[in-house]
Order: sequence, then structure tokens, then C-alpha cells
Amino acid sequence: MQTLQDTIDDAFGIIVAWITPVLFFDLGVGVPFIIVVLVSGGIFFTVRYGFVNVRLFRHGIECVRGKFDDPHDPGEISHFRALTSALSATVGLGNIAGVAVAIAAGGPGAIFWMWLVAFFGMSLKFSSCSLAQMYRQIGPDGHVLGGPMVYLRDGIRDQHPRLAWLGASLGFLFAVLTVFASFGGGNMFQGKMSFEIARSVMPALDGIPGMGWIFGLTFGALVGIVIIGGIRRIGEVTGRMVPAMCAFYVVICLLIIATNVEKVPALFGDIFRQAFAPEAAFGGFLGVLVQGTRRAAFSNEAGLGSAAIAHAAARTHEPIREGAVAMLGPFIDTIVVCTMTALAILITGVYDAGAQMSWAEGAILTARAFGTLHSAAPYLLVVAVLVFAYSTMISWSYYGERAAEFLFGRAGILPYRVVYVFFVALGPVLRVDDVLDFSDMMLLSMAFPNVIGMLFLAHHVRAETDAYRGRSLPS
Repeated sequence: MQTLQDTIDDAFGIIVAWITPVLFFDLGVGVPFIIVVLVSGGIFFTVRYGFVNVRLFRHGIECVRGKFDDPHDPGEISHFRALTSALSATVGLGNIAGVAVAIAAGGPGAIFWMWLVAFFGMSLKFSSCSLAQMYRQIGPDGHVLGGPMVYLRDGIRDQHPRLAWLGASLGFLFAVLTVFASFGGGNMFQGKMSFEIARSVMPALDGIPGMGWIFGLTFGALVGIVIIGGIRRIGEVTGRMVPAMCAFYVVICLLIIATNVEKVPALFGDIFRQAFAPEAAFGGFLGVLVQGTRRAAFSNEAGLGSAAIAHAAARTHEPIREGAVAMLGPFIDTIVVCTMTALAILITGVYDAGAQMSWAEGAILTARAFGTLHSAAPYLLVVAVLVFAYSTMISWSYYGERAAEFLFGRAGILPYRVVYVFFVALGPVLRVDDVLDFSDMMLLSMAFPNVIGMLFLAHHVRAETDAYRGRSLPS
């Protein structure tokens, strides 16, 4: 007789098999259409906004440091806590396992494309988070509802009244995809990969009956305790957790790099040279590009629009200011943290070029790099994975909750939280491949309605950006 778990596994397998070819069809040259959307969108918005990712970079740092904070401004959390809440949803398994997967499949050159995608992705995130502030809804009690589902509906209706139907459709689609993405990449994926990585480093866990359920139920309880408090509580937790866990992880990577620091210049040379080498691993130049782009998108979520939901809650009366804060996310996530992982893997030589591996195997590869520092280092990586996964879960619960509120009103919040915690507990016991495919599919598909909708609103963001720079920044 088929068990409940088998039934759920089969259901996920059917969903993935039917929807993946529609959302991720190949253009015939080895490049999925979603990659074209993200890359071309990043380039377009960077040029359209006059390289705002460079011109407002320093200003964004000043905002995070609290220079412009005003407790009387509308919103629920500070610039810093908005950034850490968004980072807690992005800094995680993509930085640890995703980088390893990209290097193994695409060689060192994939890192160059991760950097480039992150650079242009900063403009995508600036655009979405500025719009989230412009069109957010603030209730009498200070409760904020904002994000792509709101600005796609209200922004397109405001700027292009005749296309109000398109905005409403895109907003609805984005909200639905966000709910499912929260269950996938923000929830089950984190639990499943954390469990698989813990099992790989500590095989003794396999000898404990029902360990998958124990693992999932424990995570579910810990997530439930925090998400009941909403964005203020999430901001408090991530405001302490994210800086600490990033520093902890980066320090370990720097220690590994320091043991062979003389190799670093040559490694950077390999990264730039192999990024364009026709003989590079996994299908040459296009393969390296696809690997780097896809892993960068999964890691920093630029273009997907999810972070805009957190940044909409920031206390400010200047939408562009929060956009400047938000664009620091891809820089920290990919250009800083992912680079640390990449150098640790490359400098230790633990990878095999051209190998295709799962996310769990990618994390094990990173653990092998950590193991060259000390035999206890892989266990420290497991701790980092668990903390990263936990912080991602609590932030994504907020994203999905706001999407559920958009679809069903405040009455949908409590049922969503209950279902979310259930999926946290379920993740570790599902089949690995189905969880990975479903998560990738839901996360990346969010880019379609978001990027398309932002194209209709780009002129408005550009005008607001120019006005803000004129009145707030020295000439």
C-alpha cells in the first residue's frame, strides 16, 4: 500500500514534470529563456537608471549605517533590519552549495559570470525595492503590505491606466508564485538540504529511527516561534543573526585562503581566463554563462522580487533611499560571500572540473575544502548551514505571508503560517530531486511577471531617482 509520503512524492513529481518545460524552455543554444530574462533585464535597468548601482553605492552604505534613520518615518523596521531580513533569505545554501555546483560544472570561469550577474542584479533589486516603497499600503496600525504583487497591480494601473488588467494579472501571478516559492526554495529546500548535509558529515544520524521527521519537526517548531511575531520579530532576529553568521562563515573561508594566499592572484587569473574559454567545462562559454547566471540568481534573488517585500516595510519617506539600501544585497551575497566560498574551493583544489553534482554534493565539496583547515571544520560548516537555512525559512515565511494576505486578506495569514510550518516539517522526508526541481522552478519563475512589469514602470523609477539625487545628494 502506498504511504502518505509516497503519495506526496508522486504529486510533487507530477507538478515538476508538467510545469518545468513550460517555464524553462530552452532557446535552442543551451540557454534557458529565464536566463535571458534575468541577464537582459539587469543590463537594461542598469543603463536605464544611469548605472545607479555605482552612483548610489556609497549612499546605500550611509543609509544602512543609520545616517538617515528617522523613527517617525512610516514603516515597521529600520534600513539595516530591512537589509538583514532580505539577506537572511538569500545568504545561505546558494552561497555554500550553489557556488560549488557552479564551479564543478562550469569551472572557475562560472564565478566571473556570478559577479557580473550580481553587478547588474543590483539595478534589478534597486528597481523592485524602490517600487515596493512607492506603492506599499500602510494600515492604521502601521502594518505594511508591499512588494511586486502590489506595485505590479497599482503601479501599472497608475502609470498606464489602459493596462490596468495587465498589472492586475501580473500581480496575481506573482503572489501565487511567491506562495509556492516560499514552500519550495524558502522552506522545503532549506530543510531537505540541511538534513542531507548533516547526514553526510555525521553518518551516525542515519542510525536514528525517524530522524528525518525529528529534524523537520524541530525546525518547524523553531520557525513557528519566530514567525508569529511578524516582520518586527523577524527583523530583530535577523538583525543579530545575519551579521554574525556572515562574519563567522567569511572568517573560516579567509583562514583557508590564508594558508595558500600566494595562489590567489593565479586563481583570479583562471576565473577571468576560463570565463571566455571555448574549452571550458560543461559546454564551453554558454555552459559557463548559464551555470554562473543560474546559481547567482538562486543565491541573491535579484530580479525575482522577493526581497522587495521585506524592503517595503522599511521606515522611510524616500522610496529611492530604500532602493539604494536594497542593492547592497547582491553585492554582499554574491560578490563578497560567494567569492569567499569560491576561493576556498579553488585554492584547496577539491573540485573535479566538468562534474555535475547535486546541491547536497556541492555542500559536501565545500565541506571537503573546510576539512583542509581542520578536521573539525566540516562540523562548523554544518552549524553554518543550519543557521543559514533557519534564517532563510523565517524570512521566506514573511514573503509568502504577505503574498497570501494580498490574495486572501488578513484572514489568510494564520492558515498560511500553519501550512508553512507543516511544510518545514515535511521537507526533510521528501525525495531530494523533486524538492530541488520544484524549488528552482518556483523561485526563478517569479522573475517573469516581475521583470516584465518593471519594464512598464522604469520611466517612473528613473524620474524619481533623478529627483531624489537632485534634492538629497551633493552635486
